[in-house]
Amino acid sequence: MTRVLVVEDDPQLARALVINLQARKYEVDAAHDGITALQFAAEQQPDVVLLDLGLPDTDGIEVIRRLRGWSRVPVLVLSARNGSEDKVHALDVGADDYMTKPFSMDELLARLRAATRRRETVPPAPENAVVTTDDFIVDLVAKKARRGDFDVRLTPTEWHLLEILITNPGRLVSQRRLLQEVWGPSQSDKTHYLRVYMAQLRRKLEADPAHPRYLITEPGMGYRFET
Repeated sequence: MTRVLVVEDDPQLARALVINLQARKYEVDAAHDGITALQFAAEQQPDVVLLDLGLPDTDGIEVIRRLRGWSRVPVLVLSARNGSEDKVHALDVGADDYMTKPFSMDELLARLRAATRRRETVPPAPENAVVTTDDFIVDLVAKKARRGDFDVRLTPTEWHLLEILITNPGRLVSQRRLLQEVWGPSQSDKTHYLRVYMAQLRRKLEADPAHPRYLITEPGMGYRFET
């Protein structure tokens, strides 16, 4: 049975979505804020997330960013924001689809089926999202890093940067993508940000920061995480 996580702070709309989905044999969890949604996503491992952007505790864009740090679950945004910039922003940070409110239930169900089909072609995410190297361990769900017996304290920016690299092992992640996802589209030319923060990550995680083994620079192009 397909499991859907509904993230919506409007009680009436959330109830309508849950009833309609359950009537069509979906298994449904509902969260009214971003923190609860992330907890449910980690614990319940949904097949699809239906996400409102206007949440009471955090913006839905931030929920997508944090979710993408450790999960590739399809995210279908349901939002009253109908500007093209809002749609582009949500898709750029990792949403798979975007519907504006009000919407028809038939169209929502069609897009939900399409998202489910796409997920079936993608290998499932590991149940335990822990990355282990010879020098450090990163738990993507708990958002913790350790070197030996000691926790490594990372700033939110350092953590976001590390998440993107670790979830793309062996693949080049462009400077532009990192800047846009971590600092926003208006900062896509600030490459010195990357140099500063990558240096900080290497000092905290690499055994020899001057000769990194894991956080690799591809000059002029971007960075890679090597296991």
